[in-house]
Amino acid sequence: MSLVSYEPWNLLDRFHQQLNHLSYSDKLFADSGNDYSLMSSWRPAVDIKEEKDRFLIVADIPGVDPKDIEITMENGILTVKGERHLEVEDSNENYKRTERTSGAFYRRFSLPDTADGEHIEAKGNNGVLEITIPKHEKVQPRRIEVKS
Repeated sequence: MSLVSYEPWNLLDRFHQQLNHLSYSDKLFADSGNDYSLMSSWRPAVDIKEEKDRFLIVADIPGVDPKDIEITMENGILTVKGERHLEVEDSNENYKRTERTSGAFYRRFSLPDTADGEHIEAKGNNGVLEITIPKHEKVQPRRIEVKS
């Protein structure tokens, strides 16, 4: 018996991507400043965690050079975009299936008012991008002592 992964939205996602690639050229969006998400080839999986003093976004971006990642923060929106390049070593090889994607990616995250956008830090290591977003100190919970 073998396990089969069931992904009900996979077919719809592929159809949507193919329509986007047919309807819009990359040059149209690269130069016009429109929504880059329409030209994204893939979306890195992310985990978002809220801790006592910070928010943590962890994204899987194997094969992406940290130099190819751009992170911006504007009006409470954190934008992460970049590109993964795959090198083809042998063009005569007959592949039966290719699941590793290459190309541009684009993710946007709406941050809460408690996030301190001025002190965001990011680091990449072993194909994992970690973005640390501290919380404003004024919103940190404070224990108040009850005097008797």
